Amino acid sequence: MYAIIKTGGKQYKVKNDDIVDVEKLEGEAGSKLTFSEILAIGEEGENLKVGTPLIEGAKVEAEILDQYRGPKLIAFKMKKRKGYRRKVGHRQSLTKIKISAINA
Repeated sequence: MYAIIKTGGKQYKVKNDDIVDVEKLEGEAGSKLTFSEILAIGEEGENLKVGTPLIEGAKVEAEILDQYRGPKLIAFKMKKRKGYRRKVGHRQSLTKIKISAINA
């Protein structure tokens, strides 16, 4: 069984025991989370239940494994022959979670 959850402005397809990196969520390593914004629940190749826009009463339970920062991304802009150069770096704060249960 899998579920499509919405968190941090993105959608993730998750299954039991999946480890997923999502945008930073509040909590310490080892604490439990519950996602209530479930967009769809289904089984591989079989019936799929899609919400309008959310499925009422559905929950996905997860455990926080780690809070960390992602790799550094470089945004470099340049205009040739004009002497224009801008270099900006960015590291996103992420949370590593493990899906423990999908409750339809």
